Amino acid sequence: MRTLRSLYWIFFLSIAISCQLDRDDLVDIHDRISEPILPETAFDYTDLHLPDYVKENIQLLQHDNSPQNNPLTNEGATLGRVLFYDMNLSLNRTVSCGSCHHQEKGFADRTALSEGFQGEHTSRNAMALGNARYYVRRRFFWDERAETLEDQVLMPFQDPLEMGLHLDSLIHRVRDLPYYPALFESAFGTDEVNANRISMALAQFIRSMVSFRSRYDEGRDQVNSSLVPFPNFSEKENIGKSLFRSSACGGCHVTDGFLSSGPTNNGLESIPTDPGAGKTYGNPILNGSFKTSSLRNIEVTGPYMHDGRIATLEEVIAHYSEGINFHPAMAPQIQTGDGRARKFNFTAEEKAALVAFLKTLTDQHFLSDPKFSDPFPE
Repeated sequence: MRTLRSLYWIFFLSIAISCQLDRDDLVDIHDRISEPILPETAFDYTDLHLPDYVKENIQLLQHDNSPQNNPLTNEGATLGRVLFYDMNLSLNRTVSCGSCHHQEKGFADRTALSEGFQGEHTSRNAMALGNARYYVRRRFFWDERAETLEDQVLMPFQDPLEMGLHLDSLIHRVRDLPYYPALFESAFGTDEVNANRISMALAQFIRSMVSFRSRYDEGRDQVNSSLVPFPNFSEKENIGKSLFRSSACGGCHVTDGFLSSGPTNNGLESIPTDPGAGKTYGNPILNGSFKTSSLRNIEVTGPYMHDGRIATLEEVIAHYSEGINFHPAMAPQIQTGDGRARKFNFTAEEKAALVAFLKTLTDQHFLSDPKFSDPFPE
């Protein structure tokens, strides 16, 4: 009986130690805390700086996935910004959401596969977050496994490779940090910390990441249609814009926001090695289909594709020109209809024009706006 009682004590002691390790990680919390530096007057996150043509573009604006129960506020987005960049919210306090989503990269990663809190790599490329607000299907991740942005933002914290916490541990971490009570009270009226409030604030911050101040937007605001030449474009850029429309690229990157049209198989492999949306929806015909990303800031968001396999924009264009592999469920825009992949066979000049056009979607204001920057000192 004494031996059995001793085993019970050992078991409960190990559980207690495990919970303590999960919460404090054998690291003095004061060694890792640095107060975020925030402006005395909160940044304005509610002004999305939409050009006139966007304000009148019902087709684009209907993609807005903002729920009625989580409106964007300056206080909520400010809290979301701190949560987004806080390295204390990973198991060993070494990574944050911002470690894999870099502002100067359009909130994409610098590497093909992101590095988690223990140095292990994810199996997919970190999607760019710019204009995540606009997606009519409202689902997130490459495989659309998150039903809403509010669901998506909590998942990396709980991923055993990415940030390594349990949801309860995340809540305790936030409660224990001295700068959060005032931020939660400002955003929600009380300093109560819970998972729902964490997800709402993060979703607000990400939905404020709207990018419509590129040269494309300046040109589009001067004309009545995206199909006519833009007065601020070079001849090469206008040729690239025309090619983009005529080669059916716009079938997968829709509206003037160049938004995702849904999970798409773009002919990377005849036999997909990653099921993608096929696993999410339990439909093998969707194997190898992934949510397309917005092309906004595409110049800086490489490497490209769901696994970062393509390094440059030039190589992306080459794939669609002569590298597409046939798959039965591939996008109709890139197949001939008789069981073959469509080859666009762009000339060298056409490839250069397409790349030049895509670079007009770069929004330097967005990439350097201080309200999206890391508030924690180095």
